[in-house]
Amino acid sequence: MGIEEGLTEKKRGCDNKMKKYRDDEKFRYLTAGDKAIVLEFENKINKETNLLVRKIYYFISKKNIEGIEEMVPTYRSLIIYYDPQKIKYENLIQRFKKIETSITEITIPIARVTEIPVLYGGGCGPDLEFVAQYNKLSTKEVIKIHSEKEYFIYMLGFLPGFTYLGGMSDKIATPRLEKPRLKVSGGSVGIAEKQTGIYPIESPGGWQIIGRTPIKLYDPKRSFPFLLKSGDYVRFYPIGREQFKEIKKSIEEGDYIFLS
Repeated sequence: MGIEEGLTEKKRGCDNKMKKYRDDEKFRYLTAGDKAIVLEFENKINKETNLLVRKIYYFISKKNIEGIEEMVPTYRSLIIYYDPQKIKYENLIQRFKKIETSITEITIPIARVTEIPVLYGGGCGPDLEFVAQYNKLSTKEVIKIHSEKEYFIYMLGFLPGFTYLGGMSDKIATPRLEKPRLKVSGGSVGIAEKQTGIYPIESPGGWQIIGRTPIKLYDPKRSFPFLLKSGDYVRFYPIGREQFKEIKKSIEEGDYIFLS
């Protein structure tokens, strides 16, 4: 595989379909201090609820409402930070309630599937063997199961660009470390219970580390620092040690090409 093929993105039809939005289903509006509002919908985590969050986020982003300073989408809610000197709480609530009546008509961009190369096991994946033993599998079976699915990106958080991915097989679900590590390398791919995710930068962490990608999920030098975004998909594919070094060197030299 050539350098330019190290990471590819393929377009995926975005599931803009959702259950019929009933009149008795309303957002909850919660205050978070005197400069933030939380829009919350449904007390459950699933793709349907997350689709609502992303629809609202996208719709408000396009409106460029004066006074809104930042928005943070989560699994089932949207935190909106605003300047109360530029827009009043009551005016924001009125605007948001208008969105409720047209939520089913909002469409969002087509989702991407980003393929992420991973070097599994060894020093890059010190917990791979434990994950295999815990689930009574071989390490090859863990790698196969982990890399054969497309994972939905529910949200980014904890660290800049840290991905919370949904859809991992229960066959490789593994508890967190009893004692978190003080240092987890950037690019590390981990498992915690029924979730998998990628550490974008070096940090402490308690996930079971099964591999590492040379791809930088977060780079403040890029025009858009975050490689991935919520609502898209990730698919991992195994690579060898030499290919890992090759991709890493290409990224450091600025020669790596991200296809879209």
